[in-house]
Amino acid sequence: MKPQLSIFFILFSIYSIGQTKVKDTITRRANIGFTQNGNQVIFKPETPPLIPIAGAPKPSYSYLWELGDGHYSKEAEPKHVYKKKGNYTTRLAVTNNYDNGKPPATRPKKVAVNDITDTNFNDIASIADQNGFAIIKNCDPIPDQEMVVVVSYQNLENYVSNGKLYLFYNEKQFKHNNFELSDFRTYAGEREIKENLVAAVDDLNDSNNFMASAEGNFKTKKYRNTTTEEDLDASLLDANKTYHNVSILEFDDANPGETRNVFYTFKTTPEMIKDTSATVTMRGIFVPNRSYKNHKVKNLEMEIVTSHDPNKMGSNGRFMNYRLVRFKRVNFKTRFQNNGEGPARKIRLETDIPDMFDKKTFQIESMYPECPICPKGEEPTISCLDTIIKQKQIIFTFKNIYLPGSEQKNVHEKDSTKGFVKYSMKFGEDFHKVKTKSRTAIIFDKNEPIITNYATTRFLPGISIGAKAGYNLYPDLENSTSYFVGATISPFKSYRFYWQVEWENALNKYDSDISVLTETVLNPNGQKQLQRVTTSTENKNVNWEVPVLIRYNINNYFGVGAGIQANFDVSSQQNYNRTIDLFEGDSDKYIINTRSESSSSKESFTNFKTGLLLDFTAGFARIGPSLGARYVINFEQNFNYFQFYGIWKF
Repeated sequence: MKPQLSIFFILFSIYSIGQTKVKDTITRRANIGFTQNGNQVIFKPETPPLIPIAGAPKPSYSYLWELGDGHYSKEAEPKHVYKKKGNYTTRLAVTNNYDNGKPPATRPKKVAVNDITDTNFNDIASIADQNGFAIIKNCDPIPDQEMVVVVSYQNLENYVSNGKLYLFYNEKQFKHNNFELSDFRTYAGEREIKENLVAAVDDLNDSNNFMASAEGNFKTKKYRNTTTEEDLDASLLDANKTYHNVSILEFDDANPGETRNVFYTFKTTPEMIKDTSATVTMRGIFVPNRSYKNHKVKNLEMEIVTSHDPNKMGSNGRFMNYRLVRFKRVNFKTRFQNNGEGPARKIRLETDIPDMFDKKTFQIESMYPECPICPKGEEPTISCLDTIIKQKQIIFTFKNIYLPGSEQKNVHEKDSTKGFVKYSMKFGEDFHKVKTKSRTAIIFDKNEPIITNYATTRFLPGISIGAKAGYNLYPDLENSTSYFVGATISPFKSYRFYWQVEWENALNKYDSDISVLTETVLNPNGQKQLQRVTTSTENKNVNWEVPVLIRYNINNYFGVGAGIQANFDVSSQQNYNRTIDLFEGDSDKYIINTRSESSSSKESFTNFKTGLLLDFTAGFARIGPSLGARYVINFEQNFNYFQFYGIWKF
């Protein structure tokens, strides 16, 4: 016995070790290097080798340097002159583009400035061309990784101002939170405050756009790139309805023309939406003066990605409410980057267009490089965007432009090598509730096309309530009548396969088989007599039926289904009628007496039965009225039946 136990223990140990998940602890790291001359510092990243992706363009790194005094840079090797003596904590966020590994992790590094040897320092760059308010990110979000968001604000007034800064994140339309705020860093004395936004704003509903979300439907304002608004209460109410979380900072003593930066580090959650064509947003609200309600609004759009590929396509058409999509304009955005060693002069984007969209409603929202639409019927000599709409495609062609290459000499700002086209369309008059997929072929000059990811549009299942009434025919029961009314629930206007649950309340009436009992009895005189007892039973009951089906719409007019069903009698009543015949002697030749008796009994919640069903409908299969026929096979003798009904789905 002991050897057997030993063998069992060894095998169990091997199995347990084999089932243990080993977490990859190898982390790529990037280090901050620099050379210093007094207060002049030249930074240089020390990065690990890149891991190319087969078939992808040449991999590269992009950088976001946080220089410890409120400045930042996206250059690979920035040169910075510090204004004051002191110790500065520098940080580096590295993004690996077209790379098959995780982004390299970095650690902050101290820079000690003890001497001022260079007085040629610069203030933080003006963002007046962006209306004094800007939000940037170092990369698009990948589930379970970090990203840095920089919020910049500038005092464009001619006086010193004290104001507020809001950053809203985690949209309520998604089931789970997409971001966790790990840290934020300020360099001009900004301080975090708490504010009850629900109590601070009035219940205003002015709006010009309708949005369908997974949590519910509410109206929301549609903001342009950066807008100046006057009704702060309405903007805060709208943002509070749209987002779960907010970071609020107050600032003081912003001088005229002064620009400041705030740095936020977000950790994307493991539960983050995995749809690589989905668009998520954050929203910033900048209040230049706390004494007034004038403010600026900026939305930051981000596509969910699985790797940092600058050539991608995204859409905000995720989990839309099918009932309300006619009020919605769906946005698509195709982004691209020139990774060549020279500039691109012509860029062609061949984009798939799903059939459900109305191409007549197509409009371009924005683009980069910014240029006018090409004139029709002539070859342009200026920079312009040509648009050709075909049956299955829209073709965008940037002509006579200059988009630098990321490997081009003297190109330090990687963002200058990127471009995009953002456009929108509405849905057509009649379309099916199906997921769509579209992608773009990007062609730089005469190079081979680069194929993007798929951008998808999806719909919420929605709920359709139906009313149902009809007649049940029991061929094996005597004198049966059965009428019912009921309700159904199913996804709204499903295309092909879908589930359906029903509840039916049936009023049934039928007769049981007549029973005859013949026996010999003794009369009071001790003589034998024949007695015959004939019993008939009338059954009445209120029956609840709960079918669960899988249905399939053959087309717009015919559908079939199959499923299981449970039913039971909520209340039942049996009326018994007995006729007792008494004969002379022990034969049935002469009746000497006949009498009748009646009785009844009642029960509740009895006769539980289960079965299978097959179903066919004709009419408006997806929504509206239709007629149906069903055959139910109960796992009990004599209770198979046909059902004929009418149904109206709403």
